[in-house]
Amino acid sequence: MEEKKSNPTKVILYISLWVIIWGTLGSFIDYPLYKNKIYIEGSIYQYLTFSITGFISIISAKFFYKKLEL
Repeated sequence: MEEKKSNPTKVILYISLWVIIWGTLGSFIDYPLYKNKIYIEGSIYQYLTFSITGFISIISAKFFYKKLEL
């Protein structure tokens, strides 16, 4: 059987898209928490917000990567 080779340009663009999604989603969650003084800038909670959204983004990216067959 012949293996399907992935296109490196498509993979790089796909990863770049997910980094943008992660940053945007993390910022949308972070902004109201920061503005309502639930935590301060640079706190461990802000780090956790972006870490958790990053983890969710990685899981989602892997799931959709298999579906898209890039």
